[in-house]
Amino acid sequence: MTDHTFNAFFALHQRLPRQSPGSDATTRRLLALAGEQPRRPRVLDLGCGPGRAALLLAAEAGAEVTAVDLHQPFLDELREAAEARGLADRIHTVRADMADLSGPGFADGSFDLVWAEGSAYIIGFDTALRDWQRLLAPGGSMVVSECVWTTDAPAGEARAFWERHGSLRPVAANTAAAVAAGCHVLGVLLQPESDWDEYYVPLAERAAAADPSAPGMAQALAATAEELAMRRDHGTEYGYAGYVLRPADSRWRTRPETAADRDAVHAVNTAAFPTRAEADLVDALRLDPGAWLPGLSYVAEAPDGSVAAYALLTRCRVGDVPALALAPVATAPSHQRRGAGRAVVRAVLDAARLRGEPLVLVLGHPQYYPAFGFVPASRFGIGVAFDVPDEALMALRLDDSAPVPLGNIQYPEAFGV
Repeated sequence: MTDHTFNAFFALHQRLPRQSPGSDATTRRLLALAGEQPRRPRVLDLGCGPGRAALLLAAEAGAEVTAVDLHQPFLDELREAAEARGLADRIHTVRADMADLSGPGFADGSFDLVWAEGSAYIIGFDTALRDWQRLLAPGGSMVVSECVWTTDAPAGEARAFWERHGSLRPVAANTAAAVAAGCHVLGVLLQPESDWDEYYVPLAERAAAADPSAPGMAQALAATAEELAMRRDHGTEYGYAGYVLRPADSRWRTRPETAADRDAVHAVNTAAFPTRAEADLVDALRLDPGAWLPGLSYVAEAPDGSVAAYALLTRCRVGDVPALALAPVATAPSHQRRGAGRAVVRAVLDAARLRGEPLVLVLGHPQYYPAFGFVPASRFGIGVAFDVPDEALMALRLDDSAPVPLGNIQYPEAFGV
């Protein structure tokens, strides 16, 4: 791209409300998936553009935002908007390259939330996850959106277009890459079509009013027209997905159980509960081929290699639709309240996501499981055929694109309900 074309491209985008598909509603949903934040979270917004997300995070989450971009006019826009909204004391703009965050303001553990809507492609999704984790304080999370294939068989024209602009992967492939990079997946949100309209409608209007005789503008307009036509003709084949991620707790190694773990798993469940009923339940479920799913029985190891915590997902049904039941979850008494239980739950939920499972159900403590994203199952019309407090029966959608079934949960026979 020549300097003239580069300048013309930014002239087309200057003072547009957005520089990638998105909306305030999507920003709020992604923030909610990131979970509870500190009272005044420290947020790093990378590739912030004119700062639509930065402004919302400062205003609604009370965040102290460090907003980073290489294009100074975008940062100038953001400063003007922050001052106009009374947020100048909460937003600090920095002209820097997201691929080289080596300055004094980017020390390890400096931020509670790293945010990158529509910008990680500049350095690549995998590189972003690898390099940005170090910036997070303990318990911090990342929100990274990425363009993805939404079909298994994109048209050749669409594939050729995206190969020129950076290769796309399906949602599941990015999810697997995030887990491989050492992250737990707190949520994945496929952005609605209206998010594209918020970006492309103003851009199309700007392009229609532009002077094609300006230096470099003809080339910038041609590229914009191609992009708009691609979305018009092939928009059902790709989209933007937001990934909400948290680095795994390095104190606990998590993995699927092996045959050698069975006695230790039995011992942890026996020690964690008043009776051995939960331990016996696991043994009974192992013998039920309709319930037991290899790879969804997980342990967390203590530093000495012993089993510190355990979590199990087995097949259940809501009506006639397959789902997963989370039970039991157990932590050895000597390791309780140290994060082992949370680590193993997050790990087994990641494993379920990678299998393509859409829905997990749990009957448990209403103060514990919402931290993983569970909400009352009654919101979806899901119940049980026995009396339980509404807040204790919870559901977690792992795939927002899959419809949620209605009806009562049918547990495996070993549960005895």
